[in-house]
Amino acid sequence: MKTGQNHKLEEKRHANFGPALAALLVAAAPAKGLSDDVTTNATATAAAPAAPAAADKPAPLPLHQIEGSGGIFSTLSAYIVNPPRDGELVGRPSVGFAHVSLGFDKELEALTITESPFTRLELGYGWDYLGLGDLPQALRNAGIAGYHQDEVQLHNFNARYQILKEGEFDQKWLPALTAGVHYKYNDGISEVNDEVGGALGRVAHIPNNSGTDFTLYASKLFTQLPRPVLLEVGGRATEAVWDGLGGFTESYNFVVEANAVVFLTSNLALAAEYKQQPKGYSAIGNLVRVEDDWWTIDAAYVVNKHLTLAVGYGHFGNVLNHESNGVWGITTKWEF
Repeated sequence: MKTGQNHKLEEKRHANFGPALAALLVAAAPAKGLSDDVTTNATATAAAPAAPAAADKPAPLPLHQIEGSGGIFSTLSAYIVNPPRDGELVGRPSVGFAHVSLGFDKELEALTITESPFTRLELGYGWDYLGLGDLPQALRNAGIAGYHQDEVQLHNFNARYQILKEGEFDQKWLPALTAGVHYKYNDGISEVNDEVGGALGRVAHIPNNSGTDFTLYASKLFTQLPRPVLLEVGGRATEAVWDGLGGFTESYNFVVEANAVVFLTSNLALAAEYKQQPKGYSAIGNLVRVEDDWWTIDAAYVVNKHLTLAVGYGHFGNVLNHESNGVWGITTKWEF
């Protein structure tokens, strides 16, 4: 049974408009069948029949996901963000922001930046902030009287290389294929572990504050349907718990991620996203629960050739000592 305090926190969670997920959508690349003014980076680099006379600006797609790579909210895209336009030597930078209210005073925010110096190479950085909400009080109630660490910050350093462009070698059936390396460092999780007497490492088997993920993603746009549909699927080898915001284990897990985007108009798209979460660690009672898989439903709007806004609804399951389901989030990205 919920206490009165928990009930108020629950109401606050549903009232907040900010969550985790929203971003999404648009990891995409509208190609044939979409308006010319919404030509995406993928289309511009892979399917354009003729080079424009000047450096033409395609639509600002894909978005940034919270780790600082091209994608949706938490899943990736095989398309490269803002690569060099025709006539340019290097690509231009892109910046993004996301906010999610996970309930129980937990807040997730992300600041992201990418630079694609070449048409196939994307470099990115993502700063993620997680406010731990009522977890510190729960730990003090459990007998850890001196506990005070109330946040963690995750630094993501990303490099992704597009092995195949969509439709390359005159093979229209070929998807875009991109491999990535993602180094993650958690600033704060060591302090959390120290304050709980090493229980994260000793009991939960989450002893590390850094790790490296390896990803491989394929993206394919289908224009034969009534509206263009983008399908993206990938795999990730990871030691991270909750994307690294919960620390890192000592062994790798392989997880599957995917998203689908439907372009309703040249400026509006709807998307769904699924991200499998690793289970290679142990719970610490009800204070650190084993996480659930994530899914989100999102909508994105291309405001102009520089700005995209998105909002979404997400299910994140166990987040530390509570469930974070039915939450809302917003995200935005600006391309120079």
